[in-house]
Amino acid sequence: MNSPMYSHSIPVLQQMLTALQAILASAEAHAKAKSIEPAALLQARLFPDMFPLLKQVQIAADFARGIAARLAGVPVPASEGKEQSFADLAALLDQTLAFLAGLDAAQFEGSETRSIVLRPGTPKEKTLTGQVYLSQYGLPQFFFHVTTVYALLRHNGVEIGKRDYMGAY
Repeated sequence: MNSPMYSHSIPVLQQMLTALQAILASAEAHAKAKSIEPAALLQARLFPDMFPLLKQVQIAADFARGIAARLAGVPVPASEGKEQSFADLAALLDQTLAFLAGLDAAQFEGSETRSIVLRPGTPKEKTLTGQVYLSQYGLPQFFFHVTTVYALLRHNGVEIGKRDYMGAY
């Protein structure tokens, strides 16, 4: 039996992370073809108070690992966040996809009612059920950062479109 929590999280995260890999490869090719310093894209922001593209990718990967781990009841894999290049981001996404692929649907059984504690031990601590965590917090956060990467690249002239954003489904 395939857990609905598994099927509503892992395949979605895999689809979007794989699409993110492809649009980052397009961005790297664009920079090379147009003689643009890669850092110009990696440090691009939509507004000065927003994180740059590099950090947006790191956060998207963090959310993917965090969502999957919390729902599967396993420790969230740590990431140092030291990526500085397109190659580093590709490796981060490969590692994240490998982690997701290593999870079994059975680990997600009953996770819809599992208590997920956000920011434990802080004044902002909040406890959600797994269902609420996935649908109202985790996935919206993940999609925000993936979408921001897409918007940054389009804004900077990378020729990608909705099909690239969506990936294969």
